[in-house]
Amino acid sequence: MKTSHLTLSWLIALGGFLIPQIGTAAATKEVVFLAGKKSHGYDAHEHRAGSILLAKYLNDSGLDVNASVAVEGALPERKPGERNPDAIVMYCDGQGRHLGKEHQTTIQQWVDAGVGVSCLHYAVEVVPEEMGERFLEWIGGYFEVGWSVNPHWTAKFVEFPEHPITNGVKPFSILDEWYYHMRFQPEMEGVTPILSALPPLESLAKRKRNNPGRVSNPTVLAEVAAGKKQVVAWAYERPNGGRGFGFTGGHFHRNWQQDDFRKTVLNAIAWTAHLDVPKDGVPSRTPTDAELDLNQDFPKPN
Repeated sequence: MKTSHLTLSWLIALGGFLIPQIGTAAATKEVVFLAGKKSHGYDAHEHRAGSILLAKYLNDSGLDVNASVAVEGALPERKPGERNPDAIVMYCDGQGRHLGKEHQTTIQQWVDAGVGVSCLHYAVEVVPEEMGERFLEWIGGYFEVGWSVNPHWTAKFVEFPEHPITNGVKPFSILDEWYYHMRFQPEMEGVTPILSALPPLESLAKRKRNNPGRVSNPTVLAEVAAGKKQVVAWAYERPNGGRGFGFTGGHFHRNWQQDDFRKTVLNAIAWTAHLDVPKDGVPSRTPTDAELDLNQDFPKPN
């Protein structure tokens, strides 16, 4: 059982990183959040604030885990001979701005060693020619412009597979920018859908910032019209025993107040680190509005 916890007041800025002022025992699982740079504005794509919040909850969970946060798209420095982290979480902008692009050699070395990888929201999107194959290996799937779509819609999750990530998760619905119609491993090899829902057909008719490649395509339109549920979160088990997780929600920072939304992600991060997920899920209390305002990249508008 862990004896010390990371709290927001114990985080210090040092060389571009937020690090916990505590030691890490060898048996303790280490989770490193890689938070991207400033993005959309207040209360959206809050990579730093969201990562700090989730890291705090992991450290306060009672699990044998130590979570830290690296900010501004940086990687934490590793001393010679220092063991790899057990899992990383990328919460950042995607496409050509994806932080994994710059650090893919190091991340690939970690993946080869079995390190777990989670990607939240925009972090599931890469340029296929640059990192598509890597993401198939790291987390089992990715968002591809022209094939995948990313409208805002209220997803209703009523059924879940038997999996450690769904421990304690109850049916819920929530408005988010839920991406769907991913490029997955062939035949879904190693991939387990965790959250699936049927989007409203009209979600494929809305323009997306004059970018038609993100709005619709004949294949996804036919699937939704036929009533096929779309996968918006998934688990991946690699042949080498490593684990990955893709979660397409997380656009709105306030959504971390939804208990089952938050529990799904905390469970998944713990699972990718090879922690035993409690039968009722990773515990966490609902954050207040004031707590969600902490550490945001942009000031709250008047």
